[in-house]
Amino acid sequence: MAEDTAVLLDLDGTLIDSRDTVIGCMRQTFRDFGHELDPAEDLTWMIGPPILDTIAALLARFGDTREAECLAHYRGLYAERMSDPSPTFPGVGAVLEALVAAGHRLFLATSKALPLARELLDVHGLSPLFSGFYGADPNDGNAEKPEIIAGLLRIEGLDPARAVMVGDRRYDISGAQANAVRAIGVLWGYGGREELTAAGADALVAEPAELPGAVAGLLR
Repeated sequence: MAEDTAVLLDLDGTLIDSRDTVIGCMRQTFRDFGHELDPAEDLTWMIGPPILDTIAALLARFGDTREAECLAHYRGLYAERMSDPSPTFPGVGAVLEALVAAGHRLFLATSKALPLARELLDVHGLSPLFSGFYGADPNDGNAEKPEIIAGLLRIEGLDPARAVMVGDRRYDISGAQANAVRAIGVLWGYGGREELTAAGADALVAEPAELPGAVAGLLR
């Protein structure tokens, strides 16, 4: 058994396929604020960084500085979509169960606002598999991955050498590296092989079913 090992998991792009919900809510938010984002632009890039940074960057295109108001509006729209939540990636539930069965403790480590993240896990029945939940404040404070992972390790008393971070974007990899935690990049998310390789991921997995083996390989 590996009871002293921990698997830290990103949410969007790793467990949850939230692309349509996130981008749809962002486009609607900007319409409601009097701005039209280019419908031809692929906004997948906005999934991963702290959402307030993304909103600020998008608002700057229009000379608008209403970041806090825009964030609150976006959060409200996203909450309304929880009645029809973003799906999990196929096979994710079974893989999380396999990791727990192997003796690993699971922890959520997301830049998403923690209340929304918890609700997503709840509606998919995944919350009982986790030993702890860490994410951004409701106002998007403390949303940087290095700080989230550092706080998780400190509060839970985890040994970085006995932990691995799993995520789909370079922010997950760099956040892990900042805390001496090894990192696995998942290729079914929104970052892609080139981004994750350049970030220095310790391993890459193409399908959820490959994750338990990759975790075991890094934590043996």
